[in-house]
Amino acid sequence: MTRFKENSMKKKIDQEAMLHEYDFSGGTREKYAERYAKGNSMILPEPDLAAVFPTAEAVNDALRSIVKLAQQSVDKEMLL
Repeated sequence: MTRFKENSMKKKIDQEAMLHEYDFSGGTREKYAERYAKGNSMILPEPDLAAVFPTAEAVNDALRSIVKLAQQSVDKEMLL
């Protein structure tokens, strides 16, 4: 019974702390919950990187290129 009272107080405090300008009425709850549960995660690049890599495909292509170069470098070192 005490726990219920604590939770309801917390909700009241959180609502009072919310600025009136915020409007989440058009929001979607748990929009990415299914993806997250499957193990996919969203990574947000910082603004300077987002300017260079505007799409997920651009980021993936760049990372694959780096991995390929690193593997080639390791392969060359093994030949020496």
